[in-house]
Amino acid sequence: MLSNRGPLFFPMARFILFVFTASTIFHLKQRIANIQRMWDVQTLELVMAENATGYLSRGVWTINAVGRLGNQMGQYATLYALAKVNGRPAFIPAQMHRVLAPLFRITLPVLRRTTARRIPWQNYHLNDWMEEQYRHISGKYVRFTGYPSSWTFYHHLRHEILREFTPHNHVREEAQNFLRRLQVNGRRPDTFVGVHVRRGDYVHIMPKRWRGVVADRRYLERALDWFRARYSAPIFVVSSNGMAWCWENIDTSRGDVVFAGNGVENAPAKDFALLTQCNHTVMTIGTFGVWAAYLAGGETIYLANYTLPDSPFLKVFKPEATFLPEWIGINADLSPLLKH
Repeated sequence: MLSNRGPLFFPMARFILFVFTASTIFHLKQRIANIQRMWDVQTLELVMAENATGYLSRGVWTINAVGRLGNQMGQYATLYALAKVNGRPAFIPAQMHRVLAPLFRITLPVLRRTTARRIPWQNYHLNDWMEEQYRHISGKYVRFTGYPSSWTFYHHLRHEILREFTPHNHVREEAQNFLRRLQVNGRRPDTFVGVHVRRGDYVHIMPKRWRGVVADRRYLERALDWFRARYSAPIFVVSSNGMAWCWENIDTSRGDVVFAGNGVENAPAKDFALLTQCNHTVMTIGTFGVWAAYLAGGETIYLANYTLPDSPFLKVFKPEATFLPEWIGINADLSPLLKH
């Protein structure tokens, strides 16, 4: 019996030994590969940590992201300019990136929340106008607060700011496609004037809190007539967060007024892109209109003197630091405030 099994035993033993050896080598290679990957990951994490530490050692400046589109554009531009004049690296909060990046080709890096929580911040409040002391800010880890948006912070860097707020191609094309379809009495206009009418919460906030007014029907008539007197057959593209009021108070009988979004309140980002692609601007109040005019270039008409002289608004707002010197103001009608 044994002699009959002998020839089968030795080949089987060799086969089992071969399988065992091959399996051992295979698993050893896997283990070594896993160890190498773990080493690579740890090395990468160390390099990243060293890079982050290097940035942190140079200082980090950022700014609070508060308010809506126009507010955050002002905060971005202010941070960009102040960090540059003081020679510090600038980083924007993630929430600001979420607001601005879908529209513009911004370049400032994003400060992640996990990193921000580890930084010993020095909060630094800014007024909405440039001051000499802002050119000499000490501190490596500065976080600006407030609602800065004044051109006095960044206008000396205008070309860089315009580059930062260059719209993405698809955003610009969508706005231009809308404008290409417009006609004035059967022909394509040569001059496009963006009109932004800010209403919404301002209708109540301005008279009750700030002793001021928003734009009325008469102001818009005068602003539009200013362009009609200077340009042949302009077309006015109206955007507002109070479109129903615009329908009732803006005269469309000449055929030179159109409402963005076919008269329905549109998405703010789309409205903003449309305004920036126009040649000129009529604005009322608010940073949304200011920034639309700043990016559009051309001539700008704005609502001037829209608060009473004793308004508390004038303690936080300087008209000369908000509206560019070449822009043209038309005084608001304050009589509704005087009646009360």
